[in-house]
Amino acid sequence: MSREPTQPSVLFVCLGNICRSPLAEAALRHEAQQAGLELYIDSAGTGSWHVGNPPDPRAQAEARRHGIDISRYRARQVSSEDFERFNHVIALDHSNLADLQRLAPQGASARLSMLLDHVPGMEGSDVADPYFGGPEGFEETWQEVALAASHLVSAMLDDAFS
Repeated sequence: MSREPTQPSVLFVCLGNICRSPLAEAALRHEAQQAGLELYIDSAGTGSWHVGNPPDPRAQAEARRHGIDISRYRARQVSSEDFERFNHVIALDHSNLADLQRLAPQGASARLSMLLDHVPGMEGSDVADPYFGGPEGFEETWQEVALAASHLVSAMLDDAFS
C-alpha cells in the first residue's frame, strides 16, 4: 500500500549504499536539523551487494570528522515502494539515475533528479565515487554532498524545492 508522505521526503541513491548515498543522507539530516526542518530522509543502493552492511569505514570516518555518526546506518536496496514513499528520489550519478528511471513504476509520484543538479554550476555532474580510492576521495565526496545539502535546504526554506 502506498501512502502520500506527510512531510517532505528525500531518498538518496548510489550503487551500493555504503559510500556516497549515506554521506548525502547524513549531510542533509545535519543541514535540515540546523535549519529546523522536519524531513524524512533515507538512502539506498540500486545494487544488493552490501544490503545490511554499515557504511564503508572511510565514509564513517569522514562523517565523524564533521561530527556526525553514521555507524548505525545500514545499506538497503531501492524498492518499487520507494517511488511512492518519497517525494524526491535523488541519484548520485548518471548511471544510477538511468537505473532508477528503469525501476520506477509507471505513474510513480516521486520526482527523480541528480544531486548536483541542485547546485548552480554543477548541473549534470556526478558526485565523485570514492570507493576505489583513499580517504581524500571521501573528503571530496563529503564536500560535494554537503554543498548540495545546503542548496536543498535553502530551496526547501524558499519553497523552491517541490
